Amino acid sequence: MRNILVIGLGKSTTYLLKYLLDKSQSENLHITIGDLNTEHAKKLVGQHKQVDIIQLDVFNEEHRKQAIQKADIVISMLPARFHIEVAKDCIAYNKNMVTASYISPEMQALDEEAKDKGLIFMNEIGVDPGIDHMSAMQVIDRIRAQGGKIILFESFTGGLVAPESDNNLWNYKFTWNPRNVVTAGQGGAAKFLQEGTYKYIPYNRLFRRTEFIDIEDYGRFEVYANRDSLKYQSVYGLNDIKTLYRGTIRRVGFSRAWNIFVALGMTDDSYTIDDSEHMSYRDFINSFLPYSPTDSVELKLRHQLKIDQDDIMWDKLLELDIFSSTKQVELKKATPAQILQKILMDSWTLDEEDKDMIVMYHKFGYELNGEKYQIDSNMVVLGENQTYTAMSKTVGLPVAIATLAILNGKIKTPGVQIPITKEVYTPILKELETYGIQFKEEDVPYFGYNPLNI
Repeated sequence: MRNILVIGLGKSTTYLLKYLLDKSQSENLHITIGDLNTEHAKKLVGQHKQVDIIQLDVFNEEHRKQAIQKADIVISMLPARFHIEVAKDCIAYNKNMVTASYISPEMQALDEEAKDKGLIFMNEIGVDPGIDHMSAMQVIDRIRAQGGKIILFESFTGGLVAPESDNNLWNYKFTWNPRNVVTAGQGGAAKFLQEGTYKYIPYNRLFRRTEFIDIEDYGRFEVYANRDSLKYQSVYGLNDIKTLYRGTIRRVGFSRAWNIFVALGMTDDSYTIDDSEHMSYRDFINSFLPYSPTDSVELKLRHQLKIDQDDIMWDKLLELDIFSSTKQVELKKATPAQILQKILMDSWTLDEEDKDMIVMYHKFGYELNGEKYQIDSNMVVLGENQTYTAMSKTVGLPVAIATLAILNGKIKTPGVQIPITKEVYTPILKELETYGIQFKEEDVPYFGYNPLNI
């Protein structure tokens, strides 16, 4: 029997475990789940006879190494910063490894050792990164095989609330890590290529420079730029491309309203607020506004940001109850971003019956035989419930499928890598289609880089 060790049991592992358990008999698998919280694992897998659940602290070196030594392959679903210790043990004990996280410099540094030992360290095999890589490279390789030259590539992904659960003015709820939403775009200007020219958007303008996209049956969305759209230019072999732009998808109107928080400084995570534990939400908002002995907090905010009382943005702020004098922050020495996150979680936490949605969109422009062509491609995945979410489906299934493919010798190329080769993406994308994760492609007239508002 072949032993798969899964370290870390977060929200994205439900489909991963279901896939492995469904395959356990036919593929002769034994799954060991290692996590600090064993109760959650027991609820997910029940009394399945081909599963062991162990309490595992990744910082306990002895226990971690013991678990890895017994495995034939290791899946790390830990927070990204903890993968490296697992990876070093996998090198030491000759184990293949799979993660959904971005390759860190420390992980990349293990590439030569992994290759020398014939080990596969597959990274970025979730949804974004993951499905975005595979689906993009499939089309890019197909165009190149026809003799075409890629001149434009745009790629956008968003974790959103499903239409039937979209019941607030922001058209948004937290479907993933709230902290990542609050701090999105910070740490430097967004950069991308537009018609051969490098473009930059500083953080203070990021949410006012949006592009619109339309998805059949789901309507219009907006996109704001990712921090570094050029990260995969060389990896994808797009060194001569004229336009390269990657971004995050939201419903139209979200970014304009979110920019209020950016403008006030409420998304800042670089300093702490004194006496924050005794603040009300109203106190928190007021701390960013000028002093006035007569004007209310509401009036000061409207004047400061020039928001009319009948503007939908004002209604969005009121919906969040940010002017409440009774709701307390209750966080000691908290940063503005941490306090804002707490406030938003009151309104944007998914209800028990809510469903989430993943939306991905690619645009490819290419030249072939002197003519220019364009392909639009999109994927929409809806969650079933709060256990089997669209996020867990699109993150967990690629991880699980890749793990089994490595175990069965279908993926053979060693080294620290991401899923951009035909050897990897062809079988994985084909199997994902059987789970309803597939792209709709459409050939459209070539318009080049033609955003509506950027």
